[in-house]
Amino acid sequence: MIIGDHRDQVINNIADHAQQGLFNEKVEIDDPQMTSAESLTIINQFWQDQTHWRARFDNLIARTTMRGIADWFNHDTTFCGLENLKPLSPAQGAVITSNHFNQLDNTVIRKLAQKNHRRLFIVIQETNLKMGGLIGFLMNHLDVLPLANNVNYLGRTLPQKIAQQTRHGHWVLIYPEQEMWFNYRKPRPVKRGAYYYAARANAPIISCFTEIIDLPKTEKNNDDFYQTRYRLHVLPLIWPDPELSVNENAKLMMEKDYAQKKAAYEKAYQKKLDYRFTPHDIAGWRG
Repeated sequence: MIIGDHRDQVINNIADHAQQGLFNEKVEIDDPQMTSAESLTIINQFWQDQTHWRARFDNLIARTTMRGIADWFNHDTTFCGLENLKPLSPAQGAVITSNHFNQLDNTVIRKLAQKNHRRLFIVIQETNLKMGGLIGFLMNHLDVLPLANNVNYLGRTLPQKIAQQTRHGHWVLIYPEQEMWFNYRKPRPVKRGAYYYAARANAPIISCFTEIIDLPKTEKNNDDFYQTRYRLHVLPLIWPDPELSVNENAKLMMEKDYAQKKAAYEKAYQKKLDYRFTPHDIAGWRG
């Protein structure tokens, strides 16, 4: 859902979850839930729709629309560390990881992909496919790879889909923090999935951290929050070691990525990372 009138409640949830160390749990209000059977049904329908004759046309419309949204949303976004992408050849695909704090934070990564003339695929929760209106159209027709609450799909189908895109030189964005925490500045402990999929695809990790910067003006319709802008930090690439197993690579890549994000946070905000909740943790919040 889009956080608006329930921001205070969401922030309270973030504070409670941070205190309990539940950094990968949902904090949003009334987030939709699906059974395993419902999840698999909507996923199967999604992949079936991709074979329809209109799929490429709808995809082109969705990508064009999203490019305009990304340009508008990131008109004042800055990028640093772009030199870290130089080791990537034009044909080398990759898995991108970044912190997840806004429904449109993927547009920051999309701008990075545009700058590098790369096609971006995003791993999304399957519940997004049930949205209506423009958001629903985009979720169903953009370059997305939906998750499903199904062990066989997560263990066989999805890694094949990810590897297929990286083999074609595309980038795949996976949020290793899993859930979105509204405007939360700190990098949260990451889950293993993104690194397991990268290791199985023999693809490097493009490690990113998005810094959120408060602006002097408050939001137009909410005096409790300042406006914000973003600075994307592109960190050193993390490559799988061909001498190690997939599981060994996944563990090492995960640890290195979290360490890089932690260091990027501490450099950007000039403070040590700890998870004691303070108002500064929520960007733009005047609380």
